[in-house]
Amino acid sequence: MNTTLRSFAIAAALLGAVSPRALLGQTVPVKIDPSWMTVKAADSSVQFTLVAGMTPVNGGMNFNGATAGGLTLTIPVRWHVTLQFRNDDPNMPHSALVIALETPVPAAPRPEPAFPGAVSKDATMGVGQGAKQELRFTADRAGSYMIVCAVPGHGAAGMWIRLVVSGTATKPGVSATPAP
Repeated sequence: MNTTLRSFAIAAALLGAVSPRALLGQTVPVKIDPSWMTVKAADSSVQFTLVAGMTPVNGGMNFNGATAGGLTLTIPVRWHVTLQFRNDDPNMPHSALVIALETPVPAAPRPEPAFPGAVSKDATMGVGQGAKQELRFTADRAGSYMIVCAVPGHGAAGMWIRLVVSGTATKPGVSATPAP
């Protein structure tokens, strides 16, 4: 995606004029890779590989190829979560932040995470291509959350996925989420 179209997509999303998915024609289904998640049921822990800019979808503003909530991680309440975050986008810095699900997605989310430890370093500035960070937290409250890029404008332009902390789930899971 060229710079002009990317800027237009971000501006339109920030203004709430159109969803980024609709504007950019993002109808590509997310392919779930089982290697993204490692579960250790014995100690109630899960590790998930979270990759910013994994594909060129949405101009690189995606997590594991998913945009605008197109991927859902489900975690049982009180499980320990490790997000192995890395930025594969050669064009932009990105970050990861877990916040309560908000509609519309905030253009500049506050960098306070929903759970202690659920934010990458330099969240509002992001990190460049090749950078890796580890986020560790305990999902101690059931609810609907989002993992969003906290670089201003990125989340509102569609760079977010869903995180559900469930009081009824018995094991973690990852699934594609239908488009709104």
